[in-house]
Amino acid sequence: MLGALMKFISLCLKPFSGNASAAAADGGRERKDGLLWFRDIGRSACGDFSMAVIQANQVLEDQSQIESGPFGTFIGVYDGHGGPEAARYVCDRLFRNFHEISSEAQNVTSETIRRAFQETEEGFTALVSELWTTRPQMATVGSCCLVGVVCQQTLYVANVGDSRVVLGKKVGNTGGVAAIQLSTEHNANLEAVRHELQELHPNDPQIVVLKHGVWRVKGIIQVSRSIGDVYMKHARFNREPINAKFRLPEPMNMPILTANPSIISLPLQPNDSFLIFASDGLWEHLSNEKAVEIVHNHPQAGSAKRLIKAALQEAARKREMRYSDLKRIDKKVRRHFHDDITVIVLFLNHDLISRGSMQGAPISIRSALEH
Repeated sequence: MLGALMKFISLCLKPFSGNASAAAADGGRERKDGLLWFRDIGRSACGDFSMAVIQANQVLEDQSQIESGPFGTFIGVYDGHGGPEAARYVCDRLFRNFHEISSEAQNVTSETIRRAFQETEEGFTALVSELWTTRPQMATVGSCCLVGVVCQQTLYVANVGDSRVVLGKKVGNTGGVAAIQLSTEHNANLEAVRHELQELHPNDPQIVVLKHGVWRVKGIIQVSRSIGDVYMKHARFNREPINAKFRLPEPMNMPILTANPSIISLPLQPNDSFLIFASDGLWEHLSNEKAVEIVHNHPQAGSAKRLIKAALQEAARKREMRYSDLKRIDKKVRRHFHDDITVIVLFLNHDLISRGSMQGAPISIRSALEH
């Protein structure tokens, strides 16, 4: 048990460099350009995809993956906070749990996806408990999780946190594409989320607090749902030796955050063109409409990298500086200008999707950057 635990801790502390066999299988090629990692084009069971990530933090806190096989295609974007460990844990375990549960049930449903989130949350909580005496700071690490599953002509979207997926949908014969947001976000800056928290905690006037123009749950964290952040879910972790800024002044009578995802399912239509999955670092600088316009008006190859470049150009413009100057700023300092950003664009090939079976070899790809 101890050996397995140490092996996982080692995994959490090292970047994942991708799957070489997958790279050969789908003909894609992973590349790095400074703080940018990208795969311009690849092939999944339901169409081509483009993938990219830009690092801003001292240690990259975003993780992402594409898994494709006989079941269909699974896409995950995991935006960590407080450290990289929770996002890396999710990237290692969430799909594995989903695959085991769905295989046992012989079906993919909203409930099998929900159970995968639950098992991943329980596994991370158990890890925090085992490491409590040696690494108590693990209790304050968490991750947003955005998942998309395409299976049997149905798209499932599950989300905790504030990453986002946007559908590009062809509009009749006009040649235009509409931007349709599919995910529900859980961020205290949204009025609906504040109302939800206030209804769940009617006796707590400090459940959401406005600090420096930003709404935060208990004045500490912006997201109301996540995997990890167990200090906001279990009273036994909200005490010394975690940092005082995370400790609540009053007893925790019920969990404040939850790992229960918002899930939708919808049948895919022939005019559904592509999906943009991205961490909130992208949406901070680009509107849904602008992102869809960029993908629609350019070649598929390099779409994810192109979106990141557009976001960085906007981040530079907001600070009245040149994009070329922003690119020269090193990680950690870069975080003052933009967040880690992960983007996956999935182009929907309805001929492949309608066949209902995987064409070619399975793929398993994770984005990665050396620290």
